[in-house]
Amino acid sequence: MNDMTPVALTPKDWETDQEVRWCPGCGDYAILKAVQRTLPDIGATPENTVFVSGIGCSSRFPYYVESYGFHTIHGRAPAVATGVKLANPDLDVWIVTGDGDGLSIGGNHTMHILRRNLDCQILLFNNEIYGLTKGQYSPTSREGTKSPSTPFGSVDHPAKPAAFALGSGARFVGRGFDVSKNLPDVLKAAHAHQGAAFVEIFQNCVVYNKDVFADFTEKKNADEGQLWLEQGKPMLFARGAKGIALDIEKLTLKVVAVENGDWQAAGVIVHDVTNRSVAHMLVEMPFGAFPMALGVLYDDPVPTFESAIVQQNQLAAKGKTPDLQKLVSQGQTWTVKAGAEG
Repeated sequence: MNDMTPVALTPKDWETDQEVRWCPGCGDYAILKAVQRTLPDIGATPENTVFVSGIGCSSRFPYYVESYGFHTIHGRAPAVATGVKLANPDLDVWIVTGDGDGLSIGGNHTMHILRRNLDCQILLFNNEIYGLTKGQYSPTSREGTKSPSTPFGSVDHPAKPAAFALGSGARFVGRGFDVSKNLPDVLKAAHAHQGAAFVEIFQNCVVYNKDVFADFTEKKNADEGQLWLEQGKPMLFARGAKGIALDIEKLTLKVVAVENGDWQAAGVIVHDVTNRSVAHMLVEMPFGAFPMALGVLYDDPVPTFESAIVQQNQLAAKGKTPDLQKLVSQGQTWTVKAGAEG
């Protein structure tokens, strides 16, 4: 009898023979490694995994993961991913996109895959710039960003990906950054979620927008700049010396000091991933006055799009006998009889 015990995979098993080609020092390398470390831990298999991307630096991703993959057209990865999932709901579908691909030309597609709640993981690499096309400003670029397309500085109000996702009806919203040791944990939580899981990943573009996130990603700024959220844990940062509390009068969040470790006396909020109202407030916190909220901000699953489609098709087919010839012959068709003159 053959031993059919599955072989345990390693991150190495998820590497392809393709040369990884991003700019030296690009944050995409770290994200790729985080994904390749995550896939074995969640029990994924190459034959059951599909990566779908659009256009941009991040969209090279399918070439570098040993699985099925589609490098599609600008902004349309969600449409292709939807087709893949409906064709085979058992597949594990990941979408890789960027702030330009997913929020500019592809913003409409991103919105609809979130509101439909297709069971997939959406990884949006946010470097606040168009990297592949040589550094033009993107939908997430900050006001004042100077680029070839905004030589005097951008006057646009930037989009906030996590806020966009919540506003589009996403049932899972997470955040991380490229070199964070916690990023795989966020990816695992996204994969465990049944439905569209949106993860914004802050990514350093070393050529066109270098160190734009250094105020919270660099080690020296981490204590004051990062708020890592955990379900059922108080929202503490600065090594427990500060926390996030609710301002009852203004119905907004505020930073409070925590004395002697007594976070309860300071009114610090305990994180509840199902609280959508607080999630909205967390993604809107202005950085500087507040730390950057990272981790799983919101996680409250509902039935998925493809499960509803499968159920609908089963009900429609109940009691019917498949007849392809009858199907193609119905409607505006006609029969040409032998010997008939035109």
